Amino acid sequence: MSRWPLPEPMALALAEAEKAVAAGEVPVGAVIVKDGAVLASAHNAPRGLADPTAHAEILAIRAAAAALGSERLEGCELWVTLEPCAMCAGAIAHARIGRLYYAAPDSKGGAIEHGARIFEQPQCLHRPEVYSGMGEAEAAQLLRRFFRERR
Repeated sequence: MSRWPLPEPMALALAEAEKAVAAGEVPVGAVIVKDGAVLASAHNAPRGLADPTAHAEILAIRAAAAALGSERLEGCELWVTLEPCAMCAGAIAHARIGRLYYAAPDSKGGAIEHGARIFEQPQCLHRPEVYSGMGEAEAAQLLRRFFRERR
């Protein structure tokens, strides 16, 4: 789909999104990287875990924090296939993630360039660098296919 090969973390996030599809979850995947090493990867699992907070980003943040033994993920990058929601954006800010890369925008539930625009609020404790669009076509196709098959 992409004209150019995707960076490895986004390719891994898309693979996680595929795992979500296989589990009957909305296809979102996330990967956290520090100094070029993958600390954590996860996919959406609210249905499987019976936990409304089990978004890919939250699960990856929890695993990365455990791996580092710290609630602060300074110097980390989060790669995710869909624009984070307000809950996930808040967790990204609290974790002090340095960079956020997301593939597809989410005009309904996103909170970075849509909706609440969490990082633009004066109350936001931390603002990561944000990069969007890398892997957008692949992520959008996964989402469209997932929802089309359920209608």
